[in-house]
Amino acid sequence: MVPRAVKAAYYFLLSPAMRLNAASHRVAPRLGNTAPVRVHLGPGQRNYLPGWVNVDANLVSSRPDIWADLRFALPFRNDSVDCFYSHHVIEHLPDLDAHFRELFRCLKPGGLMRVGGPHGDNAMIAMQQGRAAWFGDWPTKRTSMGGRFENFIFCKGEHLTILTQSFLTELATNAGFTDVRTLAPGETTNPTLFTPDALALEPESDPSLPHTLLIEARKPG
Repeated sequence: MVPRAVKAAYYFLLSPAMRLNAASHRVAPRLGNTAPVRVHLGPGQRNYLPGWVNVDANLVSSRPDIWADLRFALPFRNDSVDCFYSHHVIEHLPDLDAHFRELFRCLKPGGLMRVGGPHGDNAMIAMQQGRAAWFGDWPTKRTSMGGRFENFIFCKGEHLTILTQSFLTELATNAGFTDVRTLAPGETTNPTLFTPDALALEPESDPSLPHTLLIEARKPG
């Protein structure tokens, strides 16, 4: 895990350039492409999706198609994206209300978002049931249930919030989304947009009590 001080310095120095780059993409439309615009936010080091527009802030070990700081306005014009896919990204962002409004702004009427992150509801169930093995012992080796719960939820300060089904539904609804669905990993309401290559990024070691909370929601249109 990269030290937080190094990450903070990276964003402090390069965020202005990323925001300028994002603004340039909002000004210049994507021409000559009639295929659905499918956007993958935060692919990181290993989860690049060919055929998608992969957006990431990391220039060191990932390969973004668009270099942008996801904490700010997204690099897309209004009503220009068919779907967003975001897996274990939003828990790192400081303003989820603003982020969900950005997803809504960029989606075409009728467009879909699929967002997933650490399952706070299931973590509380696992803790109450004393299922220590459900949590593992990363990033810090802990033996207590409380320590393992803290690991899962906040990941040594890398995660900024706890994600629950009611919270994600509230965020989506407040941003204007409708038809909010909670789904199991690998399950989708639209396999045409969220194709097997994306769903393959959602392995689950405990299908009976998934570690990832996933929702899909639609922009009215």
